[in-house]
Amino acid sequence: MDDLAVGGISARRSAAAPAEDFPYWLVALAAVALAAAIAIAADDIYRQIFATVVKGTWITIYVTLAGFFLSALLGLCIALMSLSSSIWLRQASRFYVEICRGVPFLVLLFWIAFAGVPAFVALWNGATASLREAGLLGELQVRDVSFLWRAIIALTIGYAAFIAEVFRAGIQSVDKGQIEAAKALGLTGWQRFRLVVFPQAIRTILPPLGNDFVTMVKDSSFVSVLGVADITQLGKVYSAGTFRFFETYSIVAYIYLLLTISLSLMLRTLERRMRRQNRR
Repeated sequence: MDDLAVGGISARRSAAAPAEDFPYWLVALAAVALAAAIAIAADDIYRQIFATVVKGTWITIYVTLAGFFLSALLGLCIALMSLSSSIWLRQASRFYVEICRGVPFLVLLFWIAFAGVPAFVALWNGATASLREAGLLGELQVRDVSFLWRAIIALTIGYAAFIAEVFRAGIQSVDKGQIEAAKALGLTGWQRFRLVVFPQAIRTILPPLGNDFVTMVKDSSFVSVLGVADITQLGKVYSAGTFRFFETYSIVAYIYLLLTISLSLMLRTLERRMRRQNRR
């Protein structure tokens, strides 16, 4: 009888559980965004600043997409190394992760742009000296590597360390019994990863991976210190020439908010769809 009573109370509590909160915060944000858009359209100065700064949006998006794609590939490789049976691969992956996570991103950006790339060019020219003498290759110059790609390389190397930990945690969350069952079925290591491990791990990986993507959109503003013409750099140049710092950086913040909040909403929608599919 007591068990029935407890069960009835639990059922009533589940039935009375509140539904998902209405997104009042989203309504408030939409109202603020609309009011800001109207203010920009109604003011000649704000309209001019917006037209100037928004040109850097495509550079910001390009840097973010290229950096995230490459860092995700590198991060996955590092995560697989950390789970390898080879102690040398595990130690190498841990060394990489700890070094990259321990260096501030701005310092890493400067080091790659002004030290790492010149060092790589010198090593490349030394390794390909015989090919250059034979006329098969030309000499690589430091100036041949644009600051745009130096920034993307820095984002790739820096974020790969964090993304590797996300992949590692997601892969380790998969039940080992399923991996053993896949082995019993005769699946190879690649087949086990592609058909069994990764489809389940992605459910755990996706939320933090999405957070890293949104964070990279914001951290892409660091590339402005190299003179890359992204949103922040164009805002910096405009404000320095007109001394309209309040108006310019308000527009810069507004554009970044539009980008990051839109991405966050899309990621939340994707997560909800995946949760519904898991319940079926």
